[in-house]
Amino acid sequence: MDRSGFVKLAVTAFGLVVLSFFVRGTSRLVLGAETAELLQAPLAVVGFGLLCYLFIRATLDAVGVWSVEDPDA
Repeated sequence: MDRSGFVKLAVTAFGLVVLSFFVRGTSRLVLGAETAELLQAPLAVVGFGLLCYLFIRATLDAVGVWSVEDPDA
């Protein structure tokens, strides 16, 4: 994975988490609270899981165990 791929994944993960809040809010108005939570949960879990993976990957890069490739170097 290179740095541009890392940034794309980070933006995607953040977008999924934000989208999950919008899905929950809009579906809560139409379908009810319990159904809104069921619709929101997969987006939130995938987004949060991706953010956790990226955090671990960035930490391992900072330590020097598993580097994120720099295409400019």
